[in-house]
Amino acid sequence: MFVLSGYEYFLGFLLISSLVPLLALTASALLRPKGLGPERRTTYESGMEPIGGAWIQFNIRYYMFALVFVIFDVETVFLYPWAVAFHRLGLLAFIEALIFIAILVIALVYAWRKGALEWS
Repeated sequence: MFVLSGYEYFLGFLLISSLVPLLALTASALLRPKGLGPERRTTYESGMEPIGGAWIQFNIRYYMFALVFVIFDVETVFLYPWAVAFHRLGLLAFIEALIFIAILVIALVYAWRKGALEWS
């Protein structure tokens, strides 16, 4: 019946994973409150009246700090598969992992010297 045998489960998973967001969006559209009053357009700040505009400029250091965190966090995720298969990979993979960690340490030292990790 299928040209690619063995992919029936993948097709079923693809269909179900496509239907779940559609069903969630449809349910939220049907169940949401329909009121369009002026309270709905205001900014919610813990039940207090908002003071000033919502469009303020943040310091670039906050974004740099978050970006450095995300980069190092994502890079360390790549070490988990290596750690799981460490006993089968051999010496070459160990040397490659050491080079990878050395690059991360050099990048961390560079970010530290540039002041990207200083909060104030």
